[in-house]
Amino acid sequence: MIRTATVLVLPLAVLACASVEDDQPFVSKAPAATVTGEPQRCLNASTISRTIVHDDRTIDFKVGSRTWRNTLPNSCLHLGIRRAISYDVRGNSLCAGEVIYVLDGPGSPSQRGVSCALGEFVPVEPAKAN
Repeated sequence: MIRTATVLVLPLAVLACASVEDDQPFVSKAPAATVTGEPQRCLNASTISRTIVHDDRTIDFKVGSRTWRNTLPNSCLHLGIRRAISYDVRGNSLCAGEVIYVLDGPGSPSQRGVSCALGEFVPVEPAKAN
């Protein structure tokens, strides 16, 4: 009886520890940057030339010579590890609240994994390297 109780308590202890990370403040691994304008809800998807994933919540979208930083409202599992995303475009815009997908696995075609919502797009100027 005691052995059974121990087995049942251990998973509960692990679950209790899992929520502690969510209470920690988010610190981005993205390089320092200066905000250069007001946030926008949407970008014209056809003008996005490149995406750079920095961590589980931060993605830079390159549009011409400008960089738009998007900080997701919530952490996106495996985004910072896989560093590859896909998204569907409706009406030629990619907007806050729309879903991106983490691409799982190498090769082509990659499989869509976890889905996560975008935040607003903030124009930034990356800091110059010394």
